[in-house]
Amino acid sequence: MAEAGTTSDWRSPRLSRYATGDALLTISRGMYADHLNGFVYKGRPKNYPKVTSMDPPADPNTVLISDCGDSTHWLKYRADSGKLVDHKPGGRRSITAEVKRQSDGEWKVTRFAVEEVGSC
Repeated sequence: MAEAGTTSDWRSPRLSRYATGDALLTISRGMYADHLNGFVYKGRPKNYPKVTSMDPPADPNTVLISDCGDSTHWLKYRADSGKLVDHKPGGRRSITAEVKRQSDGEWKVTRFAVEEVGSC
């Protein structure tokens, strides 16, 4: 998502490499809206993911992940002028994700939630 955000490429094949279903739809829609509005992201988020549960525990096909991601250096700008769109600074925020093993054996994010800055 961070890579595609540099150009707001909602069609980037990298998105579907790591996400599917509701997660991919949410990301693609957000990128498309940013593209229409002429927004791009600069910088990189920092993530600190941790597995919080596996189902079933012995041979999981679903994993839940929690994170306290940091968007301090990953902000939204106008593509044409380079002006900052985000008037609030980034910061640490709670992120949760469900990752499922796909029929081809690959693991992909199927659902996620990103909370407001200061939520962790």
